[in-house]
Amino acid sequence: MTALDIFTYSGQQVRTVTIDSEPWFVATDVAAILDLGNVHSSLALLDDDERGLHSVETASSTQAAAVVSESGLYSLILRSRKAEAKAFKRWLTHEVLPAIRKTGMYSTAPAELSRLEILTMAIDSERRAVTAETAVAALTPSAAAWDELASASGDYEVADAAKILARAGIETGRQRLFTQIADLGWILRGSHGSWKAYQSAVDSGYLAEKPVKHFHPKSGEVVLDPPQVRVTVKGLERLRVRLGALILTP
Repeated sequence: MTALDIFTYSGQQVRTVTIDSEPWFVATDVAAILDLGNVHSSLALLDDDERGLHSVETASSTQAAAVVSESGLYSLILRSRKAEAKAFKRWLTHEVLPAIRKTGMYSTAPAELSRLEILTMAIDSERRAVTAETAVAALTPSAAAWDELASASGDYEVADAAKILARAGIETGRQRLFTQIADLGWILRGSHGSWKAYQSAVDSGYLAEKPVKHFHPKSGEVVLDPPQVRVTVKGLERLRVRLGALILTP
């Protein structure tokens, strides 16, 4: 069990817990401020290490709360269409996170710390806050334009998916995106060297495979080629969040 530290933003509470000296945020509080209607859908787009359940103490009981890590928090901020998201992000990076990082929890610095140690921690907190602020601000215009780019249904060839992601602010290209997708565990090399989708990525709705064929130049017979890996709209959104979160990590 971990006690909650409670911050207040524009009259709404933001509950935090410190897990392994790192701040985590109660997902329902963050979603309410960012106006993310479906909390479960938003959490589903985060990586496993960016979300979880944690037992927390409330005034009357102990309960399991959905929480998100700092990188998960930035991903949720990028998904928000609310104009308030920018101000909320600034409040978090300038007030909440520095306050938590000074001692690993929301409290005043312990008396046994020297003035030099306190000053050093404060400088480090501000440096990390500025780094996070700069990174999120750089991606905000791209996030605002995302809906227009990925609003269509269907799926995309990897080269086209890379172009869409690049327009959304992600540094990638066709070959680089193949590597990035492979690093995420979505694809692997087949026996003939071509890329194949893992069934788990297809089942999750991130990728699709399109049958490919050609006519044999001599016999004229139809020859089946390895299926072409294609990225779905859901996959594009997951890649934008995942690759954007990697960029945001200080």
